[in-house]
Amino acid sequence: MAAAPQPIYWLGNDTLRVSAALFAENRRRLCSGLKAKDGLVPQSVVVLQGGEQKQRYCTDTDVLFRQESFFHWAFGVTEADCYGAIDVESGKSILFVPKLPESYATWMGEIYPKEHFKSKYAVDEVHFTCDIVDVLSSMTPAVLLTLRGLNTDSGSICREASFEGISRFTVNNTFLHPVIVECRLLKTDMELEVLRYTNRISSEAHKMIMKNVKPGQKEYEMESLFQHYCYTKGGMRHTSYTCICGTGHNSSILHYGHVGAPNDKTIMDGDMCLFDMGGEYYCYTSDITCSFPANGKFTADQRAIYEAVLRSSRAVMEAIRPGVKWTDMHRLADQVHLEELVKIGILTGSVEDMMKVYLGSVFMPHGLGHLLGIDVHDVGGYPAGVDRIDEPGLKSLRMGRLVQERMVLTVEPGIYFINHLLDQALANPAQSCFINNQVLARFRGFGGVRIEDDIAVTATGIELLTCVPRTVEEIEAFMAETAKPFSPIEQSE
Repeated sequence: MAAAPQPIYWLGNDTLRVSAALFAENRRRLCSGLKAKDGLVPQSVVVLQGGEQKQRYCTDTDVLFRQESFFHWAFGVTEADCYGAIDVESGKSILFVPKLPESYATWMGEIYPKEHFKSKYAVDEVHFTCDIVDVLSSMTPAVLLTLRGLNTDSGSICREASFEGISRFTVNNTFLHPVIVECRLLKTDMELEVLRYTNRISSEAHKMIMKNVKPGQKEYEMESLFQHYCYTKGGMRHTSYTCICGTGHNSSILHYGHVGAPNDKTIMDGDMCLFDMGGEYYCYTSDITCSFPANGKFTADQRAIYEAVLRSSRAVMEAIRPGVKWTDMHRLADQVHLEELVKIGILTGSVEDMMKVYLGSVFMPHGLGHLLGIDVHDVGGYPAGVDRIDEPGLKSLRMGRLVQERMVLTVEPGIYFINHLLDQALANPAQSCFINNQVLARFRGFGGVRIEDDIAVTATGIELLTCVPRTVEEIEAFMAETAKPFSPIEQSE
C-alpha cells in the first residue's frame, strides 16, 4: 500500500506548497546526527520549546507571532506555546499543544481537537502541554536533551525548554545544541526549494521598486511597496529583518531603517539608493540588496563605485566552492575594492601594503556575508575550534569556517563613505599615506553601494538564487522601461 501523502503548508494562489516531509526529514537527520555522536545515552528524548505568544508591554494587544527557529526547523508548527519531543532511537515525534479555554472559541475561533494537529503536521502523537510530564514519563527516558547554546552571531543564548515538573527528569542541555546547529547548517533539497522561492519573490519585489522609485518619494514608500508585493504575491506576512531603504548619505548607514533612522528621508534626484530587504515564507528567509540611482541614470562617480563593487561580487562568486576559507573570500573582496579605488584615484600606492594596514575595512567595515536559512543570520558560523579573527573587517565576519556544499550564504560586498571612518583613517599615518584627500572629498556625502546576492553552494561552485538586474547597463535599461504601478486592486479614477 502506498504511503499517505504528506500534508502541506500552502497559502493559496501562486504561493509555494511546502510538504510536512521537510520537517520529518529534518527530525530524521537530527536523530542520525545524535546517534553518530560519542556519548549519546540510550533512551534519550529531545525536548524543544516553541515560541510564546507575547503582548505589547502591559497591554493585551498581541505582537505578531513568529515561530522560534529551532522548533520550526524540527516541526514546522505555526501555532504558539507548543512543545515537541523526539525519541532519538525510534524517531517517534510528539507535539504538545495548549489546552485552550472555552472562551477561546468566542474570541479567537474554533478549538481544534488533537487529531487536527496530528494530521496537519504529520507527527506520531499529539498531547496537551498540561500532560507533558505524564507523557514523557511514560516514555521512561534516561535523559531529556534540551537546547542550550550560544548563537555565535548574536552572542545570545538560545531558548532552553522548561516546564513545570522537568526537575523530575535527568536533563542534558549541552549535547543537543552543536548537533542541531550542524544539521541546520546544510540545507536539504526541500529546504533549498523554499529558499529559491523566497529569493524569487523578493527579487521580483526589488525589481518592482526599481521600476517605481522616483525623486520626491519617501524612503518608507519603497519599504511599504516591498512588503506589499511580498505579502500579496508571495504570502509573506513577515520580512526577514527590518527593511533598509537608504538613499543619498543614508546609503552609508549600514543598518539604516531602525527606530532612530526609520526610512523617512525624501528621495532626491541624483541620490544613490541602497535597498536591503528580504521576504520570509514559512520562517525561511531571503536577504537581497540592490543599489541604483534614484533617477535611473548613473553619474560617472556612481558608475565607478558601483562597478568596483560588482567586480568584487563577481570575483568572490567565481572563487566560491567547497573547501575555500570564507575569511579568504572576505580578503579577496577587500583586495578588489582597493584595486578599484586606486583606479578611481581615491587611493594611491601598493594594494599589498594597503592590505597590511587593513585599509579595506575603512570602506567595507562589515563582513562579506553570512549563512542564511530559517534565520537571516543563520546559526553555525563559528563552531567549536573556529575562532573569530580579531582584525578590522574580519572581526565583523559572521562566519569563519570553510565553505561546504549545501550551505546557503549571502555575498554582499560594499563600498561606503562613512565620515567617522574616513576621518579616523586620515588621522592614522599608516593609512592616510595612501589616501588622496582631494579626490576623496568629492565622495563625501556619496553614501554607499552594496550588492547582495543569496547563493547555495554546490559540489563545484554555486547556484545563484537571486535574480535582479546587476550591471549598470541592465539597471539603466530596466529602469527606463515604462512601469505600471503595482496594485492588486483596481483603483477608481
